[in-house]
Amino acid sequence: MRYINTLVEGETIRNVYLCKGKRSAETRNGRPYDNLLLQDKTGTLDGKVWDPNSSGIADYDEMDFIEVYGEVTSYNNNLQLNIKQIRKAEEGEYVPADYMPTTEKNEDQMYQELLAYGRQVKNPYLRAVIEYYFEKDQAFVKRFKAHSAAKSVHHSFSGGLLEHTLSVVKFCEYMAGAYPILNRDLLYTAAMCHDIGKTKELSPFPENDYTDDGQLLGHIVIGVEMLDDAIRTIPDFPRKLASELKHCILAHHGELEYGSPKKPALAEAFALNFADCADAKMQTLIEIFKEKNSNDWLGYNRMFETNLRKTSI
Repeated sequence: MRYINTLVEGETIRNVYLCKGKRSAETRNGRPYDNLLLQDKTGTLDGKVWDPNSSGIADYDEMDFIEVYGEVTSYNNNLQLNIKQIRKAEEGEYVPADYMPTTEKNEDQMYQELLAYGRQVKNPYLRAVIEYYFEKDQAFVKRFKAHSAAKSVHHSFSGGLLEHTLSVVKFCEYMAGAYPILNRDLLYTAAMCHDIGKTKELSPFPENDYTDDGQLLGHIVIGVEMLDDAIRTIPDFPRKLASELKHCILAHHGELEYGSPKKPALAEAFALNFADCADAKMQTLIEIFKEKNSNDWLGYNRMFETNLRKTSI
């Protein structure tokens, strides 16, 4: 097994990967070719099939495990594979776990740490919301622990949703201690629940793609609906508190153009947005720099709107 993160420009390989994506396109001269997205547990790799009608290219579909033969090249400082041969791999030729990117941290330890933050919530209504999903709903717990936080960009691996949520709660812990204006109970509850909708927005691995509800509603709306489901089971839940909790979820992307139906209006909503944005961007930088072994400039990055490179020390 040759993992993607060990590939070197100039080598020729024959290996099995998961075909995560397949898209047909044309060159400027009108010649058809296929763009593939290959995946294993260490990451993804762009693949190019410049002659898709070649006899060496067998039939295959997206989400198939395929054996590819080709040359590793570089384009715009990123490795890609120029593929000359493809065949669909048979069961027994691959181990599915080798193709599922997974958190490097211990999921059970992270989850217990997250629950410990939930137990610090003293408000009985907010505490009941946390218990509804994170302690009583074992089907949810299983999905939440194994889910990614995104299709791509940041925490797009199994356990990524848990890792991201815990990091956001830790940012919120600092802010609640530094700024007395913040209500710790509301902030912790909102932080733990801010991305619960992603358990329904994205399908489980190996697909990790948008569901119909993910496409039509998005995780923010789904998350608020899930909060409603929990709140309806809790007798006498204060209406104003319910609205404040939902507002934090609705506003956690900060801006309308980033997908939030509302901009933050509460201090806790601002704090949650700052925490979510900080962790997402820092993890994105980790993943950008992970495969780079030099301090060379990487070129303009559209997300950060600047040129990037690793620190020299």
